[in-house]
Amino acid sequence: MNMTAPFSWHHLDQWHLGLVPLVLLVGALVLYLWGVRRAGQWSNARTWPFVAGLIVTFLATQSVLGVYDMAYFSAHMIEHLALIMVAAPLFALGAPLDLCYAAGGVRLRAVLDGRVMSVLTHPLFGFAAYFVVIPLTHLTGLANEMMLHMWVHHAEQVAFLVTGYLFFRVAFGLERGRTLHPGLRLVFVMAAVPVDTFTGLALVMSSALPFPAYAAMAPAGASPAWMLSNVHLGGAIMWIGGDALMLLACIPITVAWVRWETRRTAEIDAELDRLGI
Repeated sequence: MNMTAPFSWHHLDQWHLGLVPLVLLVGALVLYLWGVRRAGQWSNARTWPFVAGLIVTFLATQSVLGVYDMAYFSAHMIEHLALIMVAAPLFALGAPLDLCYAAGGVRLRAVLDGRVMSVLTHPLFGFAAYFVVIPLTHLTGLANEMMLHMWVHHAEQVAFLVTGYLFFRVAFGLERGRTLHPGLRLVFVMAAVPVDTFTGLALVMSSALPFPAYAAMAPAGASPAWMLSNVHLGGAIMWIGGDALMLLACIPITVAWVRWETRRTAEIDAELDRLGI
């Protein structure tokens, strides 16, 4: 049985600092800022979201959430949402691939223009990755393996960041490469909402503990009934929180669509005036 003490609000100042995550986060920040300096002209409107994404990732994995993410499934789910639906969209707004293209050399640009990257950044790939990763990591035996092996848990965290980035880079349409019509981006996001709903409801409706390994990870003294209720709470967080964050992401996408339509209408009117129609 896990000997983690039950959570209380007095534990908010606890931290779960790890050398490897800190090195990776600081390294990502240094590389990004180095790229900004090398690229020359680079908008702060892209730099600050990337930095914010690193901060959210740090808080999601190294703060009290990281302390209790294995003992409380509800905290585990909050961490997941923070990574895939908050940090990842912020990274997408930071346009790291565009920065790599602007600051990189000929070889790096050739890789970014290559077939592999064209597949990885294709809208269908980003949507398929999101559609598969969410239920796969919560409703299959992989979730149980995550609780048994810490390296699987860390790989899962990275997968959430990568999957979320690939999905939201398409939704926001800021980076170079294949993009969708601004109106279709809204459809793209809304079509993914049922994934969160289905996954969350499946957990909420569980009649038995879906992850046997959770019995050894729950806080000391936790009963089977408490563990199942915490899984239900985690499912509700995925369902309601995930859908809410998706709808929130639709706001800037809708604003961008309206602005695009306004500019397009002005261009058409100008062209008609030029032709005397």
